[in-house]
Amino acid sequence: MKRVLMLATTAAMIEQFNKNNILILEGMGYEVHVAGNWLEGNPISDRKLEEFKDWIRDHHGRWFHIPTTRRPTDIIRNAKAYGDVVNLIKKYRYAFIHCHTPIGSVIGRLAAARTGTKVIYTAHGFHFFKGAPLKNWLLYFPVEWFCSWMTDVLITINKEDYRRARKYFHAKHIEYIPGVGSDVAKFADGYVDKRAKCCELNIPDDKFILLSVGELQKRKNYGAVIDVLGKMQDKDIYYLIAGQGRLKTEYERSIKKYGMEKNIILLGYRTDISELCEIADCFIHMAFHEGLSVALLEAMASGLPVIGSDVRGVKDLVVHNKGGICVNPKSSDEMHRAIRKMVSDRGFREKCTGFNLVKVKKYCIENIDEMMQKQYANVCSGGGGRAYPSTDQKDKEEKRNEDIRG
Repeated sequence: MKRVLMLATTAAMIEQFNKNNILILEGMGYEVHVAGNWLEGNPISDRKLEEFKDWIRDHHGRWFHIPTTRRPTDIIRNAKAYGDVVNLIKKYRYAFIHCHTPIGSVIGRLAAARTGTKVIYTAHGFHFFKGAPLKNWLLYFPVEWFCSWMTDVLITINKEDYRRARKYFHAKHIEYIPGVGSDVAKFADGYVDKRAKCCELNIPDDKFILLSVGELQKRKNYGAVIDVLGKMQDKDIYYLIAGQGRLKTEYERSIKKYGMEKNIILLGYRTDISELCEIADCFIHMAFHEGLSVALLEAMASGLPVIGSDVRGVKDLVVHNKGGICVNPKSSDEMHRAIRKMVSDRGFREKCTGFNLVKVKKYCIENIDEMMQKQYANVCSGGGGRAYPSTDQKDKEEKRNEDIRG
């Protein structure tokens, strides 16, 4: 039996973004093993994790707990995780490893180098990027440069990361695959009784609904949106945030401070994202940085106009003044103006809807699955055929002119 190891820092990362890859590998005749931390750091419920374990078993795979941590300074725990991964590789003799997340990928590539195992690494957004803190460059860039020598295939999911990887890193093959894909048909064809859904969420009729989806963490920058809406004090605007995370209490305090408990609603983890997209009027995504946001893709597939941050991984998707409005995520004034524009200009919103429904088609899950299957087929044959058109002449010029800080 041919086996593959899917490795990430947290099990949730694989559950949320790699189930399709597991199905691809299963269809190619591989038994897929999943390794990561199942006990800590997962932004989904314990019930969801148990369901994922059952799903893995149903698809003839296995799961393993590895005590990885997101903290790169926790050397003892990550060293233990490295030893566990080496032992898994020796026991099951994997054809290759597919690793994800910064810590998971370092552990996976070091273990692969020690055991002579081939490895694919999908970088879901490098921690060093244009505008990133200096400490990110000092810590993460040298580590990625070093580990790139041990990488058979490096997959990047946005153009800025792709160009930087091509310029500085040494993986045998460097590819650009735009994200993990979105079930475009599911979101494009969705229907929900808006009045009933709004009633369920205690939202009155004819209110303007902003929506965000994602883990409650600093990088997502929800606090800035809460501050802007709190200062606006517009009771005709409702803001829904679907997700859970460690900043929930902090956000609840901010909402209470502004007296906006009825208008700004923390929904927690949700399984009805397509329905929330159907009732929303606009999607707002103010992250400081992204790889390529699945939640944003799903919102665009639903036809939502977008207020997005002008950063890598967001501006790959949101075309300013065509599919939405791109703003500086640190500028409350720009956010304020963008929200006012969306609320007041129905014609602009409708134009954005049409544009986004067309643009999002190239990111459909079927296209991404085809690209990934090609990479899986090539890694064991020693190939690394181009999965996606790499760069046009403009991209090549940008690559030549770009310095290490972007």
